[in-house]
Amino acid sequence: MKQSSASHGESVFEAVRSPSSAGVSAIAASWCRSVLAHGLDPEDRDQRERMDGAALATLRTEHGLMLSVAVPVLDHIYRSVARSGCAVILSDARGVILERRAGDGDADGFSAAGLVEGARWSEAEEGTNGIGTCLFEGKPVIIHRDQHFASRNVHISCMDAPVHDPYGRLAAALDVSSCRDDHSPAMAEMIAALVRDAARQIERDFFCRHFEGHRIVLLSDDAVTGTALLAVDRDDLVIGASRAARLHLRLEDAALATPRALDQLLGEQAPLSFDDADRAVLRRALARANGNASEAARLLGIGRATLYRRMARAGMKH
Repeated sequence: MKQSSASHGESVFEAVRSPSSAGVSAIAASWCRSVLAHGLDPEDRDQRERMDGAALATLRTEHGLMLSVAVPVLDHIYRSVARSGCAVILSDARGVILERRAGDGDADGFSAAGLVEGARWSEAEEGTNGIGTCLFEGKPVIIHRDQHFASRNVHISCMDAPVHDPYGRLAAALDVSSCRDDHSPAMAEMIAALVRDAARQIERDFFCRHFEGHRIVLLSDDAVTGTALLAVDRDDLVIGASRAARLHLRLEDAALATPRALDQLLGEQAPLSFDDADRAVLRRALARANGNASEAARLLGIGRATLYRRMARAGMKH
């Protein structure tokens, strides 16, 4: 049975007045924030704010690198959910919608609901909702129909996951929404898993694209925290760590303010030796020369006899 607008508003205010509801329900806690912290009314019918075209174009340019890796992922997940009438949406960290995918038959419904490029869906502006609450809490959420704060949003079901930038900062929310009455909680759970996987893929590709040209070290891949990646320069100094890697290694920004040796960061320190550096250079030269000592010496700008002496000193056979 559909809940009326008035009864939904009463349910919200009843939860806000309850001294214990916020402690036992994440939705009630968000409703309390919406009223007490953001000063919102669940029955407010004011027109939603929407960013103008020029400002949206500027914002999209600022997020160009993220969008370049996100767009193929959005297209892929849309192909998986389009037939169920869902829209796929990507917002920035403030809840402004940057990208939307929706079928022709459902596009008008999503636009009427305010799920359109340039619309603002922060929790401070719309109350409890998939995009805004995901960004506020920094974790995946499902906001199903009347779990929304605003009465005007109770016909929407939203499945969201956060996306972090290459420095571990919250950068976006990936959202799949449905305005159809037959979108059940069970279906929401299944789609939510797709959303979480897609958000992890965007994070991973964003990190790799940002540190393109550097060696990327995979530490772990976790369904909850994401893919733990390190970016390493040619001297094996760590110059970047994904959010998952920061959590895995307990790294703060201060720890990465100056490059640190990879083995030191991983707790695998060995005594430093100039022979190690020589060995690495010699092995690379021989690899490029396909094992030909004369060609390797030429690449290094030394004579063949010098090459053999250095190989012997580094403990390498020839």
